[in-house]
Amino acid sequence: MANDYKTILVPVDGSEAAERAFDKAVKIAIENGGKIDVLNVIDTRQFIGEMQDTLISGDTIYQMTQDSENYLISLKKWAKDNFDFDKVDYHIRYGSPKRIISYDFIKDKHNDLIIMGATGLNAVERMLMGSVTEYVNQHAMADILIVRTDLENKKINKKK
Repeated sequence: MANDYKTILVPVDGSEAAERAFDKAVKIAIENGGKIDVLNVIDTRQFIGEMQDTLISGDTIYQMTQDSENYLISLKKWAKDNFDFDKVDYHIRYGSPKRIISYDFIKDKHNDLIIMGATGLNAVERMLMGSVTEYVNQHAMADILIVRTDLENKKINKKK
């Protein structure tokens, strides 16, 4: 029996993989008469030093928030312009992306599906902190679709 996913969470980080996941989420939401929560998590752990003092200014955090909001608004506009789909709500959270995506956000919004890209922005960050996708895949409170293909379900050719 197929699941009719109605509330889809799409965590995004600006990467091409995340944007492919967003496009697939729009397609699935349209097919199921659902809606999308697109989420960007600003990882606050990078702001804290050993003495628990912030390492960057409030102005920088504010600018990061504004950049995040502008990016999420552009995704919402993309869905409307390219798919005539407007059931997209955008959200910004602060904290650990792994925990927020796999547990906290799902608990608050009751999403029944998470769609995310196979990899995020930075290979070095994945090596040092571990893959967010891998963590979410193991711990999430909802079903997960990890996107590795384009909208036509064709494997993406990686440039070397």
